[in-house]
Amino acid sequence: MTTTAKPDLRPSNTHFSSGPCSKRPGWSLDALKEAALGRSHRAKIGKSKLKQAIDLTREVLEVPADYRIGIVPASDTGAVEMALWSLLGARGVDMLAWESFGAGWVSDVVKELKLPDVRKFVADYGNLPDLSAVDFDRDVVFTWNGTTSGVRVANADFIPADRAGLTICDATSAAFAQRLDFAKLDVVTFSWQKVLGGEGAHGVIILSPRAVERLESYTPAWPLPKIFRMTKGGKLIEGIFTGETINTPSMLCVEDYIDALVWAKSLGGLDALIARADANAAALNAFVDRTGWIANLAALPETRSNTSVCLTIADPEVTALSPEAQAAFAKGIVTALEKEGVAHDIGAYRDAPAGLRIWTGATIEVSDIEALLPWLEWAYAGQKATLSQAAA
Repeated sequence: MTTTAKPDLRPSNTHFSSGPCSKRPGWSLDALKEAALGRSHRAKIGKSKLKQAIDLTREVLEVPADYRIGIVPASDTGAVEMALWSLLGARGVDMLAWESFGAGWVSDVVKELKLPDVRKFVADYGNLPDLSAVDFDRDVVFTWNGTTSGVRVANADFIPADRAGLTICDATSAAFAQRLDFAKLDVVTFSWQKVLGGEGAHGVIILSPRAVERLESYTPAWPLPKIFRMTKGGKLIEGIFTGETINTPSMLCVEDYIDALVWAKSLGGLDALIARADANAAALNAFVDRTGWIANLAALPETRSNTSVCLTIADPEVTALSPEAQAAFAKGIVTALEKEGVAHDIGAYRDAPAGLRIWTGATIEVSDIEALLPWLEWAYAGQKATLSQAAA
């Protein structure tokens, strides 16, 4: 039986989780020494730190000057829910989903908000729904980059500039790694724990002037929890978008986000971040293309994520197994690499097809992706040997 030798070179950074994601190269606790610890976020120093984070977000992400940016509770989930509960109900809504988080937004709108006029456009993992069938005279909710499927929209060309409805875009795993067409987006949400490797629990919501107009002219029929309220007396609470957060943020996490933004700016901003993610994904996809045992879950190359790359085991001997056995095979690869201390947290999302999910966002070095590849071959060969022994 042929065996694959254990590689000599190991990745310097073994953190390939899709969230929270790897810290930036060179990060240490010293990056947080200027944090406003023990101080009120309402104090001058606290508000100035929050405003600095907002201003740097605008600069690095290239957000238009007339769009509002707010730091909100509960990560990207909180930001999306804030948008859904505050903005929907004024007109019919088209819900798009092609992975677990998008499916969650569909469920919330249908089962929790119980909106009467909802159309669902749902695709299986690996594909996009028919975007040409979406009606933008209605409100539209979609994820830009499906973190658990590795499928993204290639661009915003499917969204008309003269739409009547609002577009609400969950852009986590895309923001800072893919170019977002803000002219086509009315609400953009993300968590800084993704592409910039910040700490969890905080979300960001970005509102277009059209979204602000909706907030000030429409009152939902249901009560809104305090952490969702963006208006008072029919007017936008502007303080939310200048550093006066709805609830108490972690100033340690805010400082960490500022550090990541300063690092991003030092590289050259958004273009540099996108280039890093593209290079990482290209190195991994080149490996996939030259091997026969693994495949990209995203069916079309133009829809493949450059951050959350989702892979399936394509070896015919494995695909002939039961779904449970296929999942065990993939888990065996993940476990072997974990035990070697080579790659952490690279298993597919629990609701996704069995396989691997490897983060290739901007905080990852391409040299670490390249060092990981021989280890993937080694772990796969080990699982194949185990499979052969079991069949003998």
